[in-house]
Amino acid sequence: MSDFIKQKIGDPGLLVCKKKTFLCSRIIPASAVLKCYDWAIEQRNNGTCVISGFHSQLEKDVLHYLLKGTQPIILALARGIKKKIEPEFKKPLDAGRLLIITPFDETVTRVTEETARKRNEMMIEIADEVVVGYRKEGGQIDELLKNKNIKTHYL
Repeated sequence: MSDFIKQKIGDPGLLVCKKKTFLCSRIIPASAVLKCYDWAIEQRNNGTCVISGFHSQLEKDVLHYLLKGTQPIILALARGIKKKIEPEFKKPLDAGRLLIITPFDETVTRVTEETARKRNEMMIEIADEVVVGYRKEGGQIDELLKNKNIKTHYL
């Protein structure tokens, strides 16, 4: 499992939790947004460990809902870890409920389509289940999930 991870900050013990990876296309119809918010609140209330890149605006919104809870969260970066951690991550890191991981070393400083794909592959590989908020037909998420033997749920 940890063969994919090059850098991490936080409690690596979170990797043994049952994890749901959250994936969502960058462009999402308004009809899917509330489903994603409701799902995030349900996961928070159930104490479910969610792993995501939390990169797109919708994913950031999902993270906002999750950070209000006490459940574990794994943030997967599509670049190396910055030296300075965002202020909103300090409290959950100190509480041992946030783990930041990346398949890249610190020399990778920009997110690209390729680094996002590699990050998403890592998240799928270490997840127990993949939840897709919305996927563009024929898009990157569709391609990543083809021929994967993992439980996948579409909102």
